[in-house]
Amino acid sequence: MAKKIKAVIKLYCPAGQANPAPPVGPALGQHGLNIMDFCKKFNEKTKGQEGLILPAVISVYEDRSFSFIVKTPPSSVLIKRACGIAKASGEAGKVLAGQITCEHAKEIANIKLKDLNTKNVDQAIKIIAGTARSMGIEIVEKIEKKPEEADDASKPDQGTTKAKKDSEGTQKDAKKAE
Repeated sequence: MAKKIKAVIKLYCPAGQANPAPPVGPALGQHGLNIMDFCKKFNEKTKGQEGLILPAVISVYEDRSFSFIVKTPPSSVLIKRACGIAKASGEAGKVLAGQITCEHAKEIANIKLKDLNTKNVDQAIKIIAGTARSMGIEIVEKIEKKPEEADDASKPDQGTTKAKKDSEGTQKDAKKAE
């Protein structure tokens, strides 16, 4: 007879660095699992992927044993790594955070293919492109210049006294004299 699953826990852990501290300890402890046993097995399984945050799906059985599956890193982490940035744009569509090539998108799609809801590489590339677009990252054929130099319009105005045009086309001073 197969073991009965008591709970399924989803965690994001740094590869090779799982430890009993939060969030791993409390999540596993409330189900009565041996936390150090999970940490040792997880760290062993993810030894070669240091620096990545990996999702793990842990199946907890009624006899307090467990099994887990380590999935591929989130698409956003792979995209930021390919782009060479630490943080995506807070205003996607307005502020460009960076650029990746079509080749980068294809590599990421091939890595993520087993976790995506498609088996077609072209569809996977479209999914990755959508994720990149929502992060403010542009997909280009060839990267020619750095994102900081790519678009001056994406930079916020530094001064508050710059002239602005109103709806009739006349100029107004943004900061009025007091």
